Amino acid sequence: MAQILIERPHQMGLEQARRTAQQWMDEARSQFDLRCEVVTGTELDEVRFSRAGLTGTLEVSGQHFRMQAQLGFVLSAFKQRIESEIEKNLDRLIGEHKRA
Repeated sequence: MAQILIERPHQMGLEQARRTAQQWMDEARSQFDLRCEVVTGTELDEVRFSRAGLTGTLEVSGQHFRMQAQLGFVLSAFKQRIESEIEKNLDRLIGEHKRA
């Protein structure tokens, strides 16, 4: 299994980070048929996501996003492309906050 690790610092605070994570989940559900579950904490939240051949978590805090994903055998062949798309989408969402 291939693994993906993406970390992005930000300065938006926890509440805005939660809204950004919700937007990411909405897009992930509709575009990639991901199942998402949020475990809410006081300092950070954890979004657990999965679909056939993919499982992972997105840690959401007031200072960073940290995504870890494990790709199954078939999706491992597309690791570079999948990682690039995740980075592009997460960077876009963080960038939208900076412009707002």
